Amino acid sequence: MRKGQYRFVAGFLFVPVALYVIFVIWPYIQTFGYSLTDWKGQSQTFDFVGLDNYRALFQDDVFLKAIWHNILFLVFIPVITILLALFFAFMLNVGGRSRAGGVQGVAGSKFYKIVYFFPQVLSLAILAVLFNAVYRSDGGGLLNGFLIKIGLVDADSPVEWLNEPSMVLWALMLVVVWHGVGFYLVLFSAAMQSVPRDIYEAALIDGAGRTQSFLRITLPLLWDSVQTAWVYLGIVAMDMFVLVSSMTQNMGAYGGGPDHHSDVMSTVMMRNFLYYGKSGYACAMGVVMLLLTLILSVVTLRATRRERIEF
Repeated sequence: MRKGQYRFVAGFLFVPVALYVIFVIWPYIQTFGYSLTDWKGQSQTFDFVGLDNYRALFQDDVFLKAIWHNILFLVFIPVITILLALFFAFMLNVGGRSRAGGVQGVAGSKFYKIVYFFPQVLSLAILAVLFNAVYRSDGGGLLNGFLIKIGLVDADSPVEWLNEPSMVLWALMLVVVWHGVGFYLVLFSAAMQSVPRDIYEAALIDGAGRTQSFLRITLPLLWDSVQTAWVYLGIVAMDMFVLVSSMTQNMGAYGGGPDHHSDVMSTVMMRNFLYYGKSGYACAMGVVMLLLTLILSVVTLRATRRERIEF
C-alpha cells in the first residue's frame, strides 16, 4: 500500500519537477557553461576560456561601481519601504482611539489603504514614464515646476534630477519606495488583523503610547512578515533594470547615466550582452548576480531569525 502511495505522489510530481528543471534549473546551468567561454551571442562557435571572464569582472571598474550602487539600494530601499509601510499600517489599523477608549484605525483608514495601494497597480514601465515627467529638467517638470513656483529653484537653472551624479540614485530610489509602500502596507495590515485588539487595549490601559505599542507589540508580532518583506525588497534592490534602463535611457545604452553613476549589475550585464556582444562575459555577470542574490537571501533569513511569539 505504501509503495502504491509513493508511485501516486511521484506521478503527480514528475511533470512539475520536470518542467522546473527544464525551464529554471537548466538555463542556470547553461548560463554558467557559457560564462566559461568567449561566446559572442550571434555566433554558434566559441572557445573555452576558463575563469578569464570572472577575473575580468573584478578588474572592471564599471561593474564594481554597479555592485556598489546595488549595495546602496540594498541598504536603503528595504529599510525606508518597510519603516514607512509599518508606520502607515500601524496608524491605519490601531493608531486611532474610539470614543469608548478602545483601539481602532484612524478615521478614513479604508480609503487611505486604497490610496496607498494605488501605485502598486501601475507597471514599472508606466512608473518610468510618470516619473520621467516628474523629474524633467525643464520648467515643465512637475518637481522643478513646483520648486520654481515657491522660489527654491531658479527658472533659468532647474535641477537635473536624473543627470546629476549626486542625485540620480536617490531619485530612482524614491520611485521604488513610492511604488512598494502600498503593497507592504497591505501585507502588514493583513498580518495585524490576526493580532487580538485586547493586547493593544491592555497596553493602552497600562499607559503605553503609540510608539511603545509599535515597538513592543506590533514589530515583534509582525516579525515574520517583516522578514519576508526584507527578502523580497532585497531582490528588487539587486535588480532595478527596468527603472534604470527606462529613466536614464537617453544617457547611454540601457541607461546608467550620467557617466555610469546610476549603473546597476543588470544594466551592465545587458549592455555587454546585447550592445557590446560580450555574451560570455555577460553570462559571468549573471552568475555573480545569482550568487549574490542567494547569499543575500540566506544571510537575511538567518540574521533576522528569532523565536516565534505566540498569542
